[in-house]
Amino acid sequence: MTLKIMTVYGTRPEAIKVAPVIKALEESPDFESVTVVTGQHREMLDQVNELFGIVPDHDMNIMSHGQTLAQIFARVLAGLDPILEKEKPAALIVQGDTSTSTAAALAAFYRQIPVVHLEAGLRSRNIMSPFPEEANRKLTTQIAALHLAPTETSRANLLAEGIDPTTIVVTGNTVIDALLMTVSKDVAFTDPRLEHLAVSGRRILLVTTHRRENWGGTMEGVGRALARIARAFPDVEIVLPAHRNPVVRDAVLPQLDGFNNVTVTEPLPYGEFARLMSLSAVILTDSGGVQEEAPSLNKPVLVMRENTERPEAVAAGVVRLIGVDEERIVTEVGTQIHARRPVGASARSRNPYGDGQSSKVVLDALRRSFREAFSL
Repeated sequence: MTLKIMTVYGTRPEAIKVAPVIKALEESPDFESVTVVTGQHREMLDQVNELFGIVPDHDMNIMSHGQTLAQIFARVLAGLDPILEKEKPAALIVQGDTSTSTAAALAAFYRQIPVVHLEAGLRSRNIMSPFPEEANRKLTTQIAALHLAPTETSRANLLAEGIDPTTIVVTGNTVIDALLMTVSKDVAFTDPRLEHLAVSGRRILLVTTHRRENWGGTMEGVGRALARIARAFPDVEIVLPAHRNPVVRDAVLPQLDGFNNVTVTEPLPYGEFARLMSLSAVILTDSGGVQEEAPSLNKPVLVMRENTERPEAVAAGVVRLIGVDEERIVTEVGTQIHARRPVGASARSRNPYGDGQSSKVVLDALRRSFREAFSL
């Protein structure tokens, strides 16, 4: 008997992390895979599906301009219910801490469908940072029947909250599976500026910034810091794939006008972004996923956040948490540009998030969890 597993996701980070699991489910004789996308991110979500050859079975297409977090949650909750009624999956996989993942988990719970939480147990211990992710991930924990923790630290967080240890499995992080699958493809850049930069030999400072709690004056400070770095290091090319949110663009981009060593692009498809990470000398980010990915590429990562739900990378010395102070950003980037032994040197062998085999561990956990009920 095959076990029908439904996977629901809506954003690019979710898509990247569930893609290796979906491919493994599709290839296994033990499972029937049903995929549902909510469209919380639209273009970026479609790009990842295309890269990994995933054709969703259901597309809820909830995206609308200017929608609020409450509207996203409500649309996912209401829109997924009839799909659950039709498909009747044995279990539902959600990933991480988005509005899609928590709303989907709740919809499944209301129909008494077991929820499998991929990347369970991350905690910053500040419910407002990151916002709303910290609250989302804690809510999903209360609903989930199977908790797939990426690290022992995440497992310890769950145990500290009273989660049954028999429902927790440490899997590593599937983002490493996705990254290693992607960089092996040698994806070409569609932006000719990046293709030219790739063969130029110039050092690249890759920057990503979008975090909601950094909006406003803090993000304007990030823009000022980047301008100062551009002036101080004319031989370094700053590459900023700019988040489409106008709140982010209005805070950062005006301060970078006129610099010959700053390349601002639209958000890059995941394959191109993975290649850009592999070419970079230093990465400056407030992204959670980049904290996990870049150490596998042996890249120094400076994290523009005051706290992180991924302390394993900090403890392992593969990333550095530098906060959002303008002066410190400038100083830390300058230090890494000149460093003989940068943050994360030899990080490949010490990445706490796994070796690219996590999706296999996930499938084994599903088999064990459902063996008795479904005769697997």
